[in-house]
Amino acid sequence: MNFPFGLTGVVAVLAVIYASRAFRIVRQFEKGLVETFGQFSRKVDAGLVFLFPPFQNLRLVDMREQVMDVPPQDVITKDNASVTVDAVFYFQVTDPIKVVYNVANFSMAAIKLAQTNLRNIIGELELDQTLTSRERINTQLRQVLDEATDKWGVKVVRVEIQKIEPPHDITDSMSKQMKAEREKRANILEAEGFKQAAILKAEGAKEAVILAADGEKQSVILRAEGQAEAMKRVADAEKYKTEVVYQAIHNGNPTQDLIAIKYLETLQKMSEGPATKILLPLETAGLAGAVTAAAELMRDTRNDAKNDAKKS
Repeated sequence: MNFPFGLTGVVAVLAVIYASRAFRIVRQFEKGLVETFGQFSRKVDAGLVFLFPPFQNLRLVDMREQVMDVPPQDVITKDNASVTVDAVFYFQVTDPIKVVYNVANFSMAAIKLAQTNLRNIIGELELDQTLTSRERINTQLRQVLDEATDKWGVKVVRVEIQKIEPPHDITDSMSKQMKAEREKRANILEAEGFKQAAILKAEGAKEAVILAADGEKQSVILRAEGQAEAMKRVADAEKYKTEVVYQAIHNGNPTQDLIAIKYLETLQKMSEGPATKILLPLETAGLAGAVTAAAELMRDTRNDAKNDAKKS
């Protein structure tokens, strides 16, 4: 009596298992490849897919951009220097059919291809070029990998060299070289600084001397102009004084007797001075006449004084 129920349960379980195998879900970033009797039959997009197991099978391919690490390896440069190189590359599946059926193990094939071509590219470069040409290495390796993986339905988007490590002895030598170069630049800059300071100091001293000389020149010029102006004014004053005296003398119309008296007074003042010599004019006749006239004038004056005394 219980057998039919047991058979029904088994059938139900088998139906559930079959349904889980027959109905498959393809996610948005995936493509599905349906194989019938082991042969590709159709490609399906995201959504619910119905299969007929065990006659059909579904392969899922991730269509997103992915990254793959290239393990570090020792590479010999053109100048026989050994360096350790580590890289990564980014790729994206463009044809799910090719990536599944044209290559057995894409990951291993891509890594080996990257390592081989990386050795070839760096082997054509010297150590200094290898250390300074990362962008060049990236570009060349990407082009090679992209061409080689095109038949596998894969697009290599970009390649990045993570590190390039030379041997320790070369690293030490490079460090010493860089230190020496930095010290050299520092010494050059220090010498340039001293040189510029000396030049600026010399130029400053030169400018100071020039300015001092120019100031002295202007001072001498101003003093000379001041002295000239003073002499001119003194001369103008003397000229004015002489003109005034001359004009006053002529306006007063002095007699010969008055002139003779003033002349004698002047001679008396000159004789009273500290000088031991007296210079007289060469016109002795005029001098004698002036003296005689003065004597006559003085005699007449005394006579008049005596006459006045007798009358009184």
